[in-house]
Amino acid sequence: MVRLENLTKEYDLPPIKGRPAQVVAADRVNLQIADGEIYGFVGPNGAGKTTTLKMICGLLVPTSGSVEVQGIDVEHRPEDAQQFIGYLADFFSLYDDMKVWEYLDYFARAYKMPAEKIPARVTEVIARVGLESKRDAFIQGLSRGMKQRLGIARAVLHNPPVLVLDEPASGLDPKARVELKDLLKNLNREGKTILISSHVLSDLEEICTSVAIMEMGHLLRAGKLSSVMEQSATEKAAQRRIRIRVAGAGEQLMGWLSGRAGVSEAQASSKGPLGSSSVDFLFAGNDAALAGLVRDLVMAGAPVCGVEGSAESFEQIYARFSGGEVM
Repeated sequence: MVRLENLTKEYDLPPIKGRPAQVVAADRVNLQIADGEIYGFVGPNGAGKTTTLKMICGLLVPTSGSVEVQGIDVEHRPEDAQQFIGYLADFFSLYDDMKVWEYLDYFARAYKMPAEKIPARVTEVIARVGLESKRDAFIQGLSRGMKQRLGIARAVLHNPPVLVLDEPASGLDPKARVELKDLLKNLNREGKTILISSHVLSDLEEICTSVAIMEMGHLLRAGKLSSVMEQSATEKAAQRRIRIRVAGAGEQLMGWLSGRAGVSEAQASSKGPLGSSSVDFLFAGNDAALAGLVRDLVMAGAPVCGVEGSAESFEQIYARFSGGEVM
């Protein structure tokens, strides 16, 4: 659906002593985004996410490299490619003195949609994003979350197969973020390929099928979210946090674990309501090694009544990759 090949964008800067004459906002970015993906772009401010998304949409011309959307070169045939793209910028304009339906009607005509189809399409899109009760409301009276919905409604108005959303969850309260995630999942189920950037990593972990981690214009990691997380676990030598619960005091278990190979940062908790307690620790070893550790504890008389493990979250993975090696 979307292909980036050695995509590079350099900006010339005014000459200031001690500062480079150019900044590389995107440096030889290579990605292939398949039909039906929700592809997350992750990185700090200045990582190159917005620059990359704008080049995909044909709003910035690359310094070198290329972008294709559905096989169309975006730089050389921007209007052809943009028919397949719906774009929501991180800061987008709204006309406060227009009503919701008027705003969408205006953009439907700007998109050169057939005039006889516009009223039905506007009604359909308003319902699709959950703004039926605000159809005749003036935009200035909408909440931040409703304005984001309206922005997405504008982006999908001409029914493009690709949606490019730059920080759509920025500034939303928790309830509005949940509603936004549900909306994006539904659009994806309807066949939309979605490219989305966000600083809310937990949100991306819930909805994305693939991710691209960027920093200083470089692509650090990219691929299916499950593969990126599995690769992270391998690179981390399977170090993970383990909790062992015992029917009794955790201090004795702390003694049993002391000095065991692969065990570090052990901490005992207070007793639970049923008289049990637990010890949390980091364990560097595979499942077989963990099974051996638990077996030894039981044979030593530890009243083990539960073992739990937790994998790294995507947020933890990003924190480790940030500042790491380029792919």
